[in-house]
Amino acid sequence: MFRYRSSPAWLAAVSVILAGSAGCDHASVSSEPVPSYAEVTTEHPGDPFAPIPARPAAAPAKVALGERLFQERRLSRDNSTSCASCHDLQRGGTDGRAHARGIRGQEGAMNAPTVFNAAFNVRQFWDGRASTLAEQAGGPLTNPGEMGNDWPTVIDRIGEDATYQAAFRASYEDGITAANVRDAIATYETTLTTPDSRFDRHLRGDRGALTREERRGLELFKGYGCVSCHQGVNLGGNMFQKVGVMADFFKDRGRDTPADQGRFNVTGDPEDRHRFKVPTLRNVALTAPYFHDGSVATLDEAVRLMGRYQVGRTLSPEEVASISSFLGSLTGEYRGKAL
Repeated sequence: MFRYRSSPAWLAAVSVILAGSAGCDHASVSSEPVPSYAEVTTEHPGDPFAPIPARPAAAPAKVALGERLFQERRLSRDNSTSCASCHDLQRGGTDGRAHARGIRGQEGAMNAPTVFNAAFNVRQFWDGRASTLAEQAGGPLTNPGEMGNDWPTVIDRIGEDATYQAAFRASYEDGITAANVRDAIATYETTLTTPDSRFDRHLRGDRGALTREERRGLELFKGYGCVSCHQGVNLGGNMFQKVGVMADFFKDRGRDTPADQGRFNVTGDPEDRHRFKVPTLRNVALTAPYFHDGSVATLDEAVRLMGRYQVGRTLSPEEVASISSFLGSLTGEYRGKAL
C-alpha cells in the first residue's frame, strides 16, 4: 500500500467520515493491495493524499514494445482499432466520448476510463473485473464489441512481422505469446503516470502552488467528505462505492441498464449492485464526459451531482466553482510536458 505520513487526528477524523453519512460506505473499501512502487511522503501530514511517486523502473525494450502494441490496430479483427483508440494520450487517456466504440463503429455501454495512472488502481475496469493491468489488456482484444479478435489470429499477425519477432525475442525467452503481448502492454502502461501537478507540488510543501480559489475548493472537498472516497495517490481507484448513496441516481436518471449493475455483474452479490470502482480524479479536467455512463458533460455538473447523490449536499454555484477549480490543479505532466 502506498504510504503517507499521517496524524492520529486525521485517522480519527476519517474514521468518523467513513462510519457516518459523508457518502462512503466503509464496508466498500477494498482490502486488495495497491502496487507499491515507491515510498510516498508529503509535507502535509494531515492530508489523506500523496503525490505521484517516481515511475517504476522498467526495461526500455519491453516498454517500447508495449507502446508499439498499444498503438497496434492489427490487434483488432478488422485492423481498425487499437488500445489508443479508446485511450488517447492527447485526450487525457480517454476518447472524449460518452461510450467507448469498437470495431465497425459499435458503441459500448460504458465510458472509457483514463489509462493515465491506471497502475495505481486497486483493480481495472469500472466493475473491477480485472485484477491486474495485464489481465485488463487482454479483455478488449477478445471482446466482440471492442476489438473482436482472438489470440490465435493476433499471434499469427504479429508473428508475420519480422520486427515484432525480434522485439519479442529480445524481451521474452518464449517469444510471441498471448501472455507476453499482455505483459508488454501492461509494462508500458505502468509508465503512463502524470506526476508534478500543481497539487503534487502543494503536497510537497510549495505554498504558492495553489491559488486561493483552489485552496478553498480543497477545503470544501475535504470538509464535505469527498475525500472519504477520493484519496491516496490517485484520489480514487482504491475502493468500490455505490452510485447514489444519499439519493437514487438511477431512478432519477430514468433507466437502469445491465451495465449500471456495476460490481454485481462480477460478484453476483446484491450488495454490489450499482457499485463501481471509484474513479481517479487525476487529470479529471481533461477527461469529460463523466461517470461510468458518460452522462455528464461538464466537470461543474459532475461536482454538483456528486454533492447531491454521494454526500447529500446541495452545493452552491460558488462551491461548485471552487471545487472544480481545485480539481483543475490535479492535471499533471507526462514525460516532462504538461498535459
